[in-house]
Amino acid sequence: MEYADLTLLEISQLEKQIQANFEQAAREREIIKNWALMRNSKLVSRLEFLSKKLEVFIKGSGEKTINLPFGILKMHKKPDKVEIEDLELFLKKAKPEMLTVIPESYKPDLNKIKTYIKSKPVPPGIKVIEGREEFSYKLREESEEENNNGRTKETGTRTQQNSELRVVV
Repeated sequence: MEYADLTLLEISQLEKQIQANFEQAAREREIIKNWALMRNSKLVSRLEFLSKKLEVFIKGSGEKTINLPFGILKMHKKPDKVEIEDLELFLKKAKPEMLTVIPESYKPDLNKIKTYIKSKPVPPGIKVIEGREEFSYKLREESEEENNNGRTKETGTRTQQNSELRVVV
């Protein structure tokens, strides 16, 4: 009996040790994660600063695309967006060419509306959100596969509208 009881005690201690190891690992993962976030926040700030400098450079040059040894700088206009602010008001005055008819219901066709307002006034209930110019750059990354075909990979985009940097990996 004593042997079985001591075995149960040892199992209990081993389970507690396993649990403690997992808790310690979780604490250490959190420490490492916070360290990486702190280090990378400085790098992201520097990356945003350099990206903004490149955006100012291409705007100053007046070019739309600049091909450089380490990458490509581009300025391109995003398309306009159409947003329905008041659906009921819009549907009252909408022309048939601005709608997609689904039996028993009407749904605005944003592409048809965009086409319509290019040549005619904006119907009531519609808000046109003008497309913004967007800056992007591509870095040339050298690998055996890319060396042969000269491909580039888009790595960053800066939108003038909200100045938010998105890094695409």
